[in-house]
Amino acid sequence: MAVSVICRRTAGFCRTFKGVSTSKAVIPAHSLLQIASYNPKPLKLNISKPYIPDKDNEKTPEWQKTARYARKLFGRYGSAAGIDPASLWPSSEQLDRIVADEAEWHPPLEVILKNVEAKQKEETEKRLAKEKVIAANMAKMPKMIADWRREKRETTQKLKVEKERRAKLLDEARQRFGYAMDPRSPKFLEMVAEIEKEEKKKRKLMKSRLKVAQTAAPVTPPVASS
Repeated sequence: MAVSVICRRTAGFCRTFKGVSTSKAVIPAHSLLQIASYNPKPLKLNISKPYIPDKDNEKTPEWQKTARYARKLFGRYGSAAGIDPASLWPSSEQLDRIVADEAEWHPPLEVILKNVEAKQKEETEKRLAKEKVIAANMAKMPKMIADWRREKRETTQKLKVEKERRAKLLDEARQRFGYAMDPRSPKFLEMVAEIEKEEKKKRKLMKSRLKVAQTAAPVTPPVASS
């Protein structure tokens, strides 16, 4: 009887709105009947006989044997899970590791401020040391510039003397052999070695003569004071 009443009401509802909009689809009567008669059952949680995995069974997944899953069961079923709450607490080693991690990654405010102060002090000391080195180098700068200019002048002078000496040797070789020679030729190098040997002999002779002259010079007696 209840079903027939619902059908009649549904038919009357459809006739009422049939002429309102012919372009819109009308929900069939049997669909409305199913919606009206739908009564979902509540989800039942079996607290009297909860599923407790057997850790000794080889078919039990490994993730159901972990302490994390045991905590999950205890949080869902409470004492009905048959789990000792004391076993859910971390061990002494785990507590030490947790405390160490907290101290490393989440230190107290005093420790953070102390570390910031130490870092600022270290950066200040590095900056002062760098400024000290810069100031010392700046004080040495005039002398360094003067030494660099002196070395540059000496190098330029040496190159000039060497160039003049090479030109003189090439001119002497042209006068001796009658033609211009390549400074890399063996004959030219042999002539240069011979000239250097003669110059060395002359310097040695002049040195010995100067020594003899200094030895033979008369010694003037000191004048007696009255």
